[in-house]
Amino acid sequence: MATQDDRITPTPATDPAFVPPSLARRFGALVIDWVLCLLVANFFGDPVRDGWPPVLVLIGVYGFFVGLFAQTPGMFVTRLRCVAYADGGRIGVIRGLLRGVLVSLVIPVLIMDGRRRGWHDRAVGSVIVPADPARPAAGS
Repeated sequence: MATQDDRITPTPATDPAFVPPSLARRFGALVIDWVLCLLVANFFGDPVRDGWPPVLVLIGVYGFFVGLFAQTPGMFVTRLRCVAYADGGRIGVIRGLLRGVLVSLVIPVLIMDGRRRGWHDRAVGSVIVPADPARPAAGS
């Protein structure tokens, strides 16, 4: 008997039924992440006076969380994941950092294709997808 992990699932690149999440959810995730970055940046700089501390924190958050866990804290709350476009796996720390740098530039985020992939997603080969519903525990 095949388990859920044994089934082959289509990737966002090959699934014709793929529906990207709404821009409101994506923006909500970004706002949550930005507020958290402002709070963390208070520990080593003044985000009101200096603009760079929260930006550096945001880049680090994207590199660490997106690279290793496929979602930032904001994406977790809004039930989104950032995965590799080709295979649906994690994008890794280096591509997560690059994605964070491009997100901090803002303009790449605003120019999107039909699957709502901005230049930042296309540059690193990622896509934002809805998070999977909770999987049942093994043996259930």
